[in-house]
Amino acid sequence: MIRPRLSNAAARAHFLDRHGLLAAPVGAGRGNDLAEVIGALGFVQVDSVNTLARAHDLILWSRRPRYRPPELDRLLAGRRVFEHWTHDAAVLPIEAFPHWRLKFDRDRADLDRRWPASRREGWHHRMDGVLKRIAEHGPVTSAEVGEGEEKGGGGWWDWHPSKTALEYLWRSGELAITRREGFRKVYDLTERVIPPEWLNRRTDPGETVDWAMAGALDRLGFSTVGEVRAFQDLVTPGEATGWVKAALADGRIEEIEVQTADGRLRRCLARPGLAEEKVPEAAVRVRVLSPFDPALRDRARTERLFGFRYRIEIFVPAERRRYGYYVFPVWEGLRAVGRIDMKREEGCLAVRAFWPETGVSMGPSRRARLMAELERVARLGGCGDLRFDPGWLRG
Repeated sequence: MIRPRLSNAAARAHFLDRHGLLAAPVGAGRGNDLAEVIGALGFVQVDSVNTLARAHDLILWSRRPRYRPPELDRLLAGRRVFEHWTHDAAVLPIEAFPHWRLKFDRDRADLDRRWPASRREGWHHRMDGVLKRIAEHGPVTSAEVGEGEEKGGGGWWDWHPSKTALEYLWRSGELAITRREGFRKVYDLTERVIPPEWLNRRTDPGETVDWAMAGALDRLGFSTVGEVRAFQDLVTPGEATGWVKAALADGRIEEIEVQTADGRLRRCLARPGLAEEKVPEAAVRVRVLSPFDPALRDRARTERLFGFRYRIEIFVPAERRRYGYYVFPVWEGLRAVGRIDMKREEGCLAVRAFWPETGVSMGPSRRARLMAELERVARLGGCGDLRFDPGWLRG
């Protein structure tokens, strides 16, 4: 059987286009335009690291340079999006909420299995009290519950019991995030947060599996069954395999061969006709991306497709790091051109080092495009100036 084939260049173009990283970015970056960006991506990962800008802000800004962080808060306050869990904490389109009920049920069963052995005792007994307090007195943060409980000191997940109860109730759908104060989550009853039209809508598991799998494939363009399933981490491996089998039989999807960065061919799933579609053109623009950008989340796929091996070295000892502990990928057109170590420091954007990728020359034109992007990202981070360490441009 001869399968349709995508060259590596065409595969990169289709993939980046689906992720909003191919054409020159335009748009208001607020209101309906911002909601459409999040809807097109499917989710935006939320992360607390803030050396320059938080991950979710940089993800949205890289697609809409006019975006500023308060705009996401306004979408959340306007109930256009909600926060929950995919493979990590994320902002999702409000339209996804009815399908997330399946996630609530499965997360509840998973937490019931895992957390008794991995969390401090007593959290199960705090849930009724936490719910009653929120119902009677309104939203709370984790700092406002657990009076008299010993605060954790043993790591990220060493929560006091009432904090664990809050997280359990959120993950299982009884509570929702109504807003953030700084980066601290503010919890309220779900029925007070989610608009009735979405709160009261119900779907059966089959509908949700079809919605999740079809939506993931459309957003990725092409992928393996495992990559489609992992996109939102919403369906089981068995459900994913069953959906693929049925979709292939119905002609809704087909198998194609995708050329990887090293020239090999990888069998993938795609909508019929993708290999014959016109390949979208890439804008000549340098972009600084978040380490948590959805286009780069699957590090193995990033390496296969783009030949870009990228890892965050936060937990690597300094003497063993090749780069800084938290470096930003730098993209141009269809490829990664480097990675940059920079942070907001004393009102400036302090650039410590830029490492070009192998085979990338930093001639005057590319350097000018890099400088233009650094000036843009400095404005996002509220930096008044750029400052470069001696020897920042590495060979």
